[in-house]
Amino acid sequence: MPSMLKSLKLLADPTRLRVLNLLDREELSVADLQELLGMGQSRISTQLSQLKAGGLVEDERSGKNNIYRSRMSREIARLARDAADELPEATKDLTALRHLMRKRQDRARLYFDQLAGRFGRDYVPGRSWRGLAEALLKVMTTGVVADLGAGEGTLSQLLAQRAEKVIAIDLSEKMVEFATGLARQHGIHNIEFRVGDIENPPLEAGSLDLALFSQALHHAAHPQRALDSAIAALKPGGRLVILDLLAHQFEQARELYADTWLGFGEGELAAMLERAGFSQIETAVVDREPEPPCFQTLLAVAKKPAT
Repeated sequence: MPSMLKSLKLLADPTRLRVLNLLDREELSVADLQELLGMGQSRISTQLSQLKAGGLVEDERSGKNNIYRSRMSREIARLARDAADELPEATKDLTALRHLMRKRQDRARLYFDQLAGRFGRDYVPGRSWRGLAEALLKVMTTGVVADLGAGEGTLSQLLAQRAEKVIAIDLSEKMVEFATGLARQHGIHNIEFRVGDIENPPLEAGSLDLALFSQALHHAAHPQRALDSAIAALKPGGRLVILDLLAHQFEQARELYADTWLGFGEGELAAMLERAGFSQIETAVVDREPEPPCFQTLLAVAKKPAT
């Protein structure tokens, strides 16, 4: 039986308490905990080692990973849950955990993730991600689309092939002026470029069928506000698509690319979407650059509830 005094000392650390709060609900690997908590591997492994030494968790080898589970007594578990409720991160952690468990249950998603991992691995003349994207855009039918953080409007021009109307929003007046001229030069008339902040975009409530952030959310000072504004601008049943960077440690990105955030974890982004009011949330890592710092692309799709 673990020492009550030692157990209480272990519970006094907020990070260990967050770990225990998750392991009390599900069996998780170090990689799972990294994703859920947004912390480095060494930090989590250190906390797990201390919890294991204190008799509060145990682990079991599963393939290449160790799977950790709670060994807390009923009394300690009750204390841990009550204490965790006082942590500001607790709600976010449990939201991220629910999202992770939904992904585990989605066997079809796993299958298609494996297919995506094989796409482009072997050279096939004429087959590329760009070609696939162009083909999918041809068959996609949408109404009014907002490209939030549109830059020079390349994606907006592609979306305009099938959309009834594209509203492209960017904070830079010069970028909007350039993009407007480029679209006019190519004879694209169903794009309207607007100067605006993605956290408070110039959009009418309930006016969009689809909202899109493509490598824009990590530039926002307050990403949650951008998502809150997006759901307000969508019609009931409208969809949201996000392409962004998976969380990384390349600090130079702040200076080189004016990045405010170093990407987002899957669970972190899912929690923000759920907080904004979205449903049917799905995420996946869909690409990885081969050259350092090996940025990975995170895709998220979600829907505004119909009622």
